[in-house]
Amino acid sequence: MKKIRIMLIGVLFASIIFSACQRQQQQQAQSGPTDPNAPVTLVVWCWDPNFNVFAMREAEKIYQRIRPNVRLEIHDVTSIEERLITALVANETRSLPDIILQQDNSIEKFVTNFPRAYLPVNGRVDISKFAPVKLGVGYVNGQNYGVPFDNGATAFFIRRDFVEEAGLSVSDFDEITWDRFIELGRIVRQRTGRALFSYEAGGADFINIALMSTGTWYFDEQGKPLIQGNPIIRQIINLYKELVDSQVLLEVPDWNSYIATLNNGTVVGTIQGCWIIGSIAIATDQSGKWAMVKTPRLSNVPGARNYSSQGGSGWMVMSHTRNADVAFDFLDKVWAGSVEFYETILPPSGAISTWLPAADSPVYEEPQVFFGGQRIYEDLMDYASKIPQVQFGIYNYEARDAVARAAVNFMRGANLDTEIANAQREVEFLMDH
Repeated sequence: MKKIRIMLIGVLFASIIFSACQRQQQQQAQSGPTDPNAPVTLVVWCWDPNFNVFAMREAEKIYQRIRPNVRLEIHDVTSIEERLITALVANETRSLPDIILQQDNSIEKFVTNFPRAYLPVNGRVDISKFAPVKLGVGYVNGQNYGVPFDNGATAFFIRRDFVEEAGLSVSDFDEITWDRFIELGRIVRQRTGRALFSYEAGGADFINIALMSTGTWYFDEQGKPLIQGNPIIRQIINLYKELVDSQVLLEVPDWNSYIATLNNGTVVGTIQGCWIIGSIAIATDQSGKWAMVKTPRLSNVPGARNYSSQGGSGWMVMSHTRNADVAFDFLDKVWAGSVEFYETILPPSGAISTWLPAADSPVYEEPQVFFGGQRIYEDLMDYASKIPQVQFGIYNYEARDAVARAAVNFMRGANLDTEIANAQREVEFLMDH
């Protein structure tokens, strides 16, 4: 990520040159083959062979029933943003794919810095049936540039046996405030010796989840930093410290340690994006012992909900492609149009859709043995439809990291108001330079 930020210093200047070169290319980009039956190859960049790559291969099979002449050349690219920036800055569009997967919280940054590198999906793909929270992340200057994919809806994934050991039930944790969560966490800690949940030290995930659940973010509607003047951020940092001090939350040093706490029973559960299910379910000996409830909400915050999101990505069509019509048709017919497709990818990969019609599928309605027969996929689709929309902004990562540093320093004894003011100034400086 540090390399990406260093490279982005020259992006604004480079994008001016890039845009000029792209004007002529974009006029030619959508010509494609005149024969609708001529062979077409769409190059796709994504990552994770067991999740995104797998899903795209299944999407190809579905689409080939409609257009047998279309095939995908799928590349598993690990450092996708770094490689993309290198190509865009150098205007090496020949090396770029037709379709690319990008993280939700970086789409706006790339479209803003390289406005002619992508084609808007408006009028080409029907994205109206995706969860509203996913539509907001790809919306830039009145156009939408992303076709949503995976569901980042959060939940409290909880060990049923542990809370029952504490004399409580799973339902006690559903649709509650963070204040009540701490009360219950103290009871569980006292009776079982376990923290309710864990995170990597630093608080970034927790701050993001709690903040989004209120419908606010690190920036105002004009895209200006809203950190120092945002009382909700102050409340969330104080809440994080209370969770740690009360030993309801266990901080761990790294990701592997975090996953280990879930698999070895160190903690009762985790509050995370639903993609964490794959890591939880690795512990097959715990089948039937897990459950899922809604994310806690902040008290005394008007509009705060028990719904949030963490993570997620979307498919984008690059403007240099000579097969734009085919690329958009593929995304429209499969990713925004096929219940069968989402039924196919769910069981083997845990890829939970944000395309709401998939929620009516019998596959999504099936009880999950690992979660005690709970219909978690159906529930998660419902959660996704209720997540507040926020606008990430092009300095989303920088703001997130600045606030997380403020939280860490506060935990170490620094003055919170000073740290929040420093975070505000840091983001303002980055945006002005």
